[in-house]
Amino acid sequence: LYGNRIEGVSAAEQDALALENLVFAARAVGKVGGTLLIEALNAPESPQCPLVSAPKAIEVVDAVNAATGLDNARFLMDLYHLSMNDEDLDEVIDRYTAKTAHVQIADNPGRGAPGSGSLDFTALLGRLKKNGYDGWIGLEYKPGDGPSAGAFAWLPAPLRAAN
Repeated sequence: LYGNRIEGVSAAEQDALALENLVFAARAVGKVGGTLLIEALNAPESPQCPLVSAPKAIEVVDAVNAATGLDNARFLMDLYHLSMNDEDLDEVIDRYTAKTAHVQIADNPGRGAPGSGSLDFTALLGRLKKNGYDGWIGLEYKPGDGPSAGAFAWLPAPLRAAN
């Protein structure tokens, strides 16, 4: 994570240090063929975090890639956080899928399983696919009080089995 703002140090100094550390991390993971993920959090739950929008996270992705020349920094598109920020998820997907290396989901409100809130995951996941995303989807939600298997009821049965 980028880190939270702290008192007594200017935002510019904190951003410079964050970039320095992320460049170091990108170079380190680059040695083993890895990818550095940059995630935007949501302002209501993470008020001290400076990365609370997709465009801001993409700025950091671009800055890290420019500094290293490695092009191994990518966006972690967390649809829950972005929806909590009232971002237009269709626009985010259309604009930033090409710079995305991982997607995480939880429904909003409540960070529950898909179908427990207002997000249309059938449409959102279809849009990701249409825009060329074929990577993993992380399930970062609260499963509820029922049996664990019930937390996957929203997922079509053929997709539930691990490959």
